[in-house]
Amino acid sequence: MANRFATAQSTGAMGRWGHPVVVVIVAMAALTALTAAAAARQARPAPAIEATAPREAGEPIMAIVSIKSQQVTFYDADGWILRAPVSTGTTGRETPAGVFAVIEKDKDHHSTLYDDAWMPNMQRITWNGIALHGGPLPGYAASHGCVRMPYDFAEKLFDKTWIGMRVIISPNDAAPVAFSHPALFVPSAEAIAAAPERAETLAREAAEAARTADEAKKAAATAAREAASLTASLRKLQWLKTRADAELAFADKALAAAKTDQAKARAEELKQKAAPKAADAGTQLDIAKTDAKSKLDAAAAAKDAAKVAQTKKADAAKAASEAKLALEPVSVYISRATQKLYVRRNTHKPWPDGGEVFDASIEVPVTIRNPDKPIGTHVFTAMARNDAGLRWTVVTIDNAEDAKDALDRITIPKDVLDRIAPTALPRSSIIVSDEPLSRETNYRTEFVAVLNDQPQGGFLMRRPTVDVPVASGNDWGNGFSFFFQRNWNSQPGNMRPRAGQYYQPMQQRWW
Repeated sequence: MANRFATAQSTGAMGRWGHPVVVVIVAMAALTALTAAAAARQARPAPAIEATAPREAGEPIMAIVSIKSQQVTFYDADGWILRAPVSTGTTGRETPAGVFAVIEKDKDHHSTLYDDAWMPNMQRITWNGIALHGGPLPGYAASHGCVRMPYDFAEKLFDKTWIGMRVIISPNDAAPVAFSHPALFVPSAEAIAAAPERAETLAREAAEAARTADEAKKAAATAAREAASLTASLRKLQWLKTRADAELAFADKALAAAKTDQAKARAEELKQKAAPKAADAGTQLDIAKTDAKSKLDAAAAAKDAAKVAQTKKADAAKAASEAKLALEPVSVYISRATQKLYVRRNTHKPWPDGGEVFDASIEVPVTIRNPDKPIGTHVFTAMARNDAGLRWTVVTIDNAEDAKDALDRITIPKDVLDRIAPTALPRSSIIVSDEPLSRETNYRTEFVAVLNDQPQGGFLMRRPTVDVPVASGNDWGNGFSFFFQRNWNSQPGNMRPRAGQYYQPMQQRWW
């Protein structure tokens, strides 16, 4: 009623005052509309633009994608170097927020899911199909879950990145912040300096141990064949002796039963022939047994020596592998969901189906104070060397707990620190999260973890990686062995499971 009344009054006024009033009112309405439109534009985030830092760029260490701002930023040791707009997943096909790494690169990739769609300069971050690649950018989220970048930007970037480079997808804006904490790795300059020579020495020792093991295996096989041949000869000699003894026994029995001189003579003749034959058979058997015993003993010794050599080979290979891996940056993942600590390094061993094999030989329980209290998701990265050892930053994409407080709550086992901290290099990282490792973490990935309180449509709708090979034991770096098993840990969306983990646990066994 009040509105109708106001309208009526305005209409009456216009009737009384005529066209000048109408003009003023229309002008005021137009001004109000323009003001409202300007306010709306200010409320919207400014569109991301492509930019390059005004300095010489180093090797990129990480990329951070902001779903909120539809922007990706690449960082080297000294800050951001490249920035560009992106287009992430649409509603129902959202790009998952979480922690990833580049696991494969393909200059001219075509989609196997979406009608052979062209995805140039593709950099895969999950094997079920999430990737960064060149594509059309309409100015808003429009992909099926991937992160589209400008075509020229993706091409320029392609040769700069590397397998294992960290990719962080954040629901909001995030950036690395300088950080220090006593729990972060402090490398030893002496250990780092000695690492290359140690790796080379242990590699030689591993190769020598492998040759020795192969020779011992061949010697054991030869001794076993000779022992088998002697066993057959012994059986034949035993049969001949048994037959000769039977003939002698028959002659003795015939001689005892003889009643006539003629019968006694025949029996005596039989005995004279059988006795030396039996004696000779016995002598040959005794000699063969003596010879066989020494060779059987030698075969047993050769077999034992082959076992010892094989153990030394495995130990030497493990030591050589660890020494070689010490030359690589190390990544650590600490999960509040599983109460475990995982360690991974890239072996740079290519896999025929694409990507490279990542070592996963450390997986241990970890102590987290107040384990029922959320800890957030924080990525601590060693950006470069400094006087203290390493200069660190932190990126927080889920701040249930302050980054410092998160590290304060964790006690990393000393034996793990002793193995990895002395040779920690730039690009090493520690990830702390409430989340378990995703089902997509396998033999060809670094760590994959998604935020379960964020939409994951573009991740969940894709077929999970199944029937993946898992490392068969600790014999990394000197001939990889894998067995296939179904990855039964499916990961539901929009929930925070705390009873178990989705990542298939590492299988500790020899193959």
